[in-house]
Amino acid sequence: MTRDEALALDRADPLAARRDLFELEEGLIYLDGNSLGALPKAVKGRLAQAVEAEWGRGLIRSWNSAGWIDLPSHVGAKIAALIGAAPDEVIAADSTSVNLFKLAAGALAMRPGRKVILSEPGNFPTDLYILQGLAQFLPGVELRLVDPGGLPDALDDSVALLLLTHAHYKSGELHDMTALTTWAHEVGALALWDLSHSAGALEVDLTGADADLAVGCGYKYLNGGPGAPAFAFVARRHQAEFQSPLTGWMGHAQPFAFSDDYAPGQGMLRTLCGTPSVLGLTALEAALSAFDGVEMSALRAKSRALGDLFLDLVAERCPDLGVACPRDSAKRGSQVSLTHPNGYPIVQALIARGVVGDFRAPDVLRFGLAPLYVRYVDVWDAVDHLAQVMAHEEWREPRFNQVAAVT
Repeated sequence: MTRDEALALDRADPLAARRDLFELEEGLIYLDGNSLGALPKAVKGRLAQAVEAEWGRGLIRSWNSAGWIDLPSHVGAKIAALIGAAPDEVIAADSTSVNLFKLAAGALAMRPGRKVILSEPGNFPTDLYILQGLAQFLPGVELRLVDPGGLPDALDDSVALLLLTHAHYKSGELHDMTALTTWAHEVGALALWDLSHSAGALEVDLTGADADLAVGCGYKYLNGGPGAPAFAFVARRHQAEFQSPLTGWMGHAQPFAFSDDYAPGQGMLRTLCGTPSVLGLTALEAALSAFDGVEMSALRAKSRALGDLFLDLVAERCPDLGVACPRDSAKRGSQVSLTHPNGYPIVQALIARGVVGDFRAPDVLRFGLAPLYVRYVDVWDAVDHLAQVMAHEEWREPRFNQVAAVT
């Protein structure tokens, strides 16, 4: 494909106008939306209003007058529309890690007598760390890690919970959510899905997959800003039984009754713990407006096409790079993952050229393809820069080999 052909694809792209909703520096090719989404223009004005009017003038009254108290449910309902859930099945709160702890512990309580949590080696580290901590905290609980191909056979009547990331953070490979959830249910286990690398970039249908529980990140493809609140999903059929291990005051049935004894709130409210992050939720709510009117099927179609173009161009121009993601776009999330023993300095050389991706140890170059703002010509230009970095061995420069704290 030529660059002119890539530009023609952009002119025909039904999502092309969405790019104008984001603050993107002229000349910068941003392919790291799977780590931190770009800034939606709507966020700046909305945060200014929240700070100056709601906080500055409304003060404490804004919990009622500006609806701060309802933000977790309100934002959760907007996210629900993007992940195939009902509005009352999702709430925005805390971090992905905290929500994983709450939902995994709640799942164990819902399956008394079962002590095994099943996951895979190489899952996103926070998922494994949280599960390791939970297993140490609860006597007898075992975290069992099985390679993906062995997961169906590993599901037996000792398993309380299957916990997997829908789109693998490093390879981008997709699990078959429906099939694995079905297999978990056949042995009486629950399924918890981490949607951090799929919500906002892929078609996700939690209802259609009959999923039990899910968590996800607000600052990647949902563009909520650094450290944005995460979200949690509990299927309606489980909500009355679900018990959070973190019984904070905001999860109480009547938080402002100030009772000494805890009584869980209704529905998803019982998953809340502490005071909501009002400014974080406000930014996330404004960011989600970029999805208004977007069909997730169109988003996914563009995601697959961008990834296919990237891989085709790499195969043509960068033969020294390995491919660490599925070539079949139906099995790949909204990212491309390449490999090279000198992956880190290669990524740094690209960043110096204005192409922002990231690196994941030991050798993976990751490029996130956020369909709302990444263009076909961005992909063409990114691979053109990558080919030049490789041809001229720019990555050998000492400045690109100094490893920063965040890679």
